This record gives sequence, structure tokens and C-alpha cells, in this order.
Amino acid sequence: MATIAVDFDGTIVEHRYPEIGEERPFAIDTLKMLIKDRHKLILWTVREGQLLDDAVNWCRERGVEFYAINRDYPEETFENNPHFSRKLNSIDYWIDDRNIGGLPDWGTIYRMISHRRTWRDLMREERQSATLTPYEEIHPKKKPWWRF
Repeated sequence: MATIAVDFDGTIVEHRYPEIGEERPFAIDTLKMLIKDRHKLILWTVREGQLLDDAVNWCRERGVEFYAINRDYPEETFENNPHFSRKLNSIDYWIDDRNIGGLPDWGTIYRMISHRRTWRDLMREERQSATLTPYEEIHPKKKPWWRF
């Protein structure tokens, strides 16, 4: 089980801030699958006040309930944590459209999380499976001497 911070604008929906854009293909379905897989999702966004409430309600109407919003755990407040900051500390994965290389499609994101693979791992596996010889397909861990 992982803790995953998810951006809203440009990631779950198309970037139309301060309005809410159209859902990015398969974003909600993937988030629901991650929740079903018992991951903790934290909505991590620059939105505040009514704009934040609108984003949370938009997700809730589509069946996505976040573990926490702009904090590490739901109960965290300035009163019980005088060092409270919107900087998240206990995150295993960040899903954000502003990462280097852009946002992969949501199917790839799910595979990366559920199979614990990096982007590089997935690309390497894809290249290798596209170039396997019939011998390698039968004996995937063994390489013939001429492929070393």
C-alpha cells in the first residue's frame, strides 16, 4: 500500500484553472482502482477555499474520496502540528502533469504503481518484448550465447 499525492489541474482534469477542465481520459477510473487496491490518495493542489471545495466535490461526485487534502493525514492542522506546512512528507509517488517528460497516460501510471515499475523499467520491458527471438520467448531468463 502506497501513499500517492495527486495534482488536480492538468492531471485529473485538463488545465483550465480556475475553472474545472474536462476529465483526462481514464483519470477517475484509475484513481478508483488505486483506492480499491488500498492506496492512500492525497489531493495535492494549489487550489484553496471555494476553488478547492469545487475540485474535491467534483471528484467526490465521480466516486473518488481522498485520504487527505493538501496535508499528510486528514487530522493534521496547525493546532495539533505547529510546524504544519502544505509540503507533504510521507509520499511514495507523486502524480503531476508538471514532471519532467510530462504526464504519462493513466494506464501507464497504474502499471507503474501496481507493478512497482519506473517509467524506464516499462520502456525497457516494452523494447525487450518487441525484440525477443522465439528462443527467448520460450526461455525468457536465458539468453543464447550470440545475444551477449
